[in-house]
Amino acid sequence: MNLGTVIRKKRKDLGLTLRVVALKAGISEGFLSQVENDVNSPSVDTLVRICSAMGVEAGDIIRQAQEQQRIVVIRKKEWGNVDLPASGFSTRRFFPPENRRVIDSSIITIEKSISIPVRKGVKSSQEVLCVLKGTVELVYGEETIGLAEGDTVHYWTLPENQKITNTESSRAVVLWVGTI
Repeated sequence: MNLGTVIRKKRKDLGLTLRVVALKAGISEGFLSQVENDVNSPSVDTLVRICSAMGVEAGDIIRQAQEQQRIVVIRKKEWGNVDLPASGFSTRRFFPPENRRVIDSSIITIEKSISIPVRKGVKSSQEVLCVLKGTVELVYGEETIGLAEGDTVHYWTLPENQKITNTESSRAVVLWVGTI
């Protein structure tokens, strides 16, 4: 159960700062941050005080934590059922942002001749790209690497000069995984 993830999402949804909630709950900002990052677990009394400081019921927070998706399956037959927006690519993530703590992952469908740049705001992370269908090129700095169906590459993110391009005349599908 990722109780901290639910607390952080609720606090942010309510527009409350760590400082405000910690003060109202009578705990340190650092401890609240540890709770939200699932580094430390609050006692029942502390959880009730945190929830009270946010104006929510502790039972609702516990219930939401219990209902979090723990596993997501994307079947191969679903790859072809993607309506691509005007951008020419679609990203189907496995977990919503509040459930991603260490890695992010998605199935990306890319229309022919479309390029996808590196994720925004990424500084030092690792990525894995596996071509499930079609052919793509990975531009990585000064290097261009062609990848065919079944090929996989693991690399450090290079924000200033990195992109993935579908080089086929049909859609490409890739599995992408990156650290946060």
